[in-house]
Amino acid sequence: MDLGIKDKVALITGSGGGLGRIVALQLAQEGCKIVIADVRKEGVDKVVEEIKGLNVEVIGFQCDITKTDQIEAMLAEITAKWKAVDILVNNAAVLDNMAPIEKMKDNLWLRDIAVNLTGTYYITKACFTAMKAQKWGRIVTMSSVAGALGGFGQASYSASKSGVIGLMRTVALEGGRYNITANSIVGGIIATEIYPTIREDMRERLEKRTVFLRPGKPAEIADSIVFLCSERASYVTGTEMYLTGGIHLFTF
Repeated sequence: MDLGIKDKVALITGSGGGLGRIVALQLAQEGCKIVIADVRKEGVDKVVEEIKGLNVEVIGFQCDITKTDQIEAMLAEITAKWKAVDILVNNAAVLDNMAPIEKMKDNLWLRDIAVNLTGTYYITKACFTAMKAQKWGRIVTMSSVAGALGGFGQASYSASKSGVIGLMRTVALEGGRYNITANSIVGGIIATEIYPTIREDMRERLEKRTVFLRPGKPAEIADSIVFLCSERASYVTGTEMYLTGGIHLFTF
């Protein structure tokens, strides 16, 4: 199936590994020009080389999305090399702050909101103007089941991931007349390289909550993200796609 995005410029944040890497590889296979962006320079370099092996145009940036000057410098280079970003996948996030609300450290709350919500706002805002000018754009943002339903001990993560859902709905309203779509992915448990670092008993509990009794494969999540980035999803906007393996369904 032709997704109609050959030669589109696709920027994927947090793509120096994990799910972001898989999304970048799949968009590369669709013929997109790829921009790898991550705070981890080693990861950026590694994924750039991997995508070069597919004979696809690619550039990489070590970029902290909480720093507007770094975003502006990155977009200036992208524009000089190609043109505006056509596709933005907001994947960068932090998830390492687990504590009941009365024990949550304020500095970690602020960091999580800065990366997961404010950083997503910064880079979406920076890409939106050029998408508006060219009257085409696709924005897909990773949220979480914790953002849709809440998560015990996850006040900062849940709040930030709930926030991006509202952000995408607003961008969808403002971008529709310019052929810009904006959608969120409500992700569940995904078997990226960091998944084994979760305590085994916790992994077992989470997997039993899914209808498939297993975590999602990164490629399964990336398939839906790539679809939302495509011309095939031209009438899908302002919505949340639940890729949770049914973990969000009520059971008793």
